[in-house]
Amino acid sequence: MSVTMRETTSRETPGTVERPRSAADPAAPATPRAIALQTQKLSAYYGAAQAVGEVDLTFEVGAVTAIIGPSGCGKSTLLRCLNRMHETTPGARATGRVLLGDVEVYAAATDPVEVRSMVGMVFQKPNPFPMMSVYDNVAAGPRLRGWKMTRREMDDLVERNLRRAALWDEVKDKLHRSGAALSGGQQQRLCIARALATDPSVLLMDEPCSALDPIATYKIEELVRELSHEVTIVIVTHNMQQASRVSERTAFMLAADDGIGRLVEYGKTDDLFTLPRDPRTEAYITGRFG
Repeated sequence: MSVTMRETTSRETPGTVERPRSAADPAAPATPRAIALQTQKLSAYYGAAQAVGEVDLTFEVGAVTAIIGPSGCGKSTLLRCLNRMHETTPGARATGRVLLGDVEVYAAATDPVEVRSMVGMVFQKPNPFPMMSVYDNVAAGPRLRGWKMTRREMDDLVERNLRRAALWDEVKDKLHRSGAALSGGQQQRLCIARALATDPSVLLMDEPCSALDPIATYKIEELVRELSHEVTIVIVTHNMQQASRVSERTAFMLAADDGIGRLVEYGKTDDLFTLPRDPRTEAYITGRFG
């Protein structure tokens, strides 16, 4: 299967969203931005129990989107549905649609391994392959996919992605040491380099800073901002200050009395945090619950 991103022109309606007009020129036409990934009535289940209910979301090309909400609202489950990681849990399933460009992620003919290479994922706890070196951790994805590369080409790929993860200068003399020997923040950046090595169009990040100290957190946040110029990023976070610092758009989820997590509000981050439309959003971001 070949997963490709659709190029969208300003005259197209499907697959685009309107960016706001410039404050300097309110009469100027809005510039459309292509959609990298979208969900349509996406629901998730663990056995008979529904965890996420009919979420409709669009993730813009080159943007950072934060997903916030209290524990148990389905944020991480939703994230894992975007690249079919959810179905790796026994008894778990998803319904609805996820579109990666023109590709239906859950179509029978779609290869989930290919999807996960195009929609990479970084988890809450750094998880470098402990029996692999720093070099082999980065090279693992291309090797698994069967990319035919010379040693020099692989060397270049490893260096390029360690540089993209802002880690090269710290590990260039440690490439053949175990990835597990690095510090926590370095391990998380190694996992980011590993995810980037297959050139994904979307990168999912599930609370990537929750296990890190403030200095390591700052480096990851800086990295997220830099990488947004190359790849669409969706980040789950409990830290609302972090969401406001790194994201352009924010989605707020909340579980109802039935325990099903649903999307409450979605929009520009500045608007959601300063002028929320839903009183439940305001209650959460002001700390009245959660």
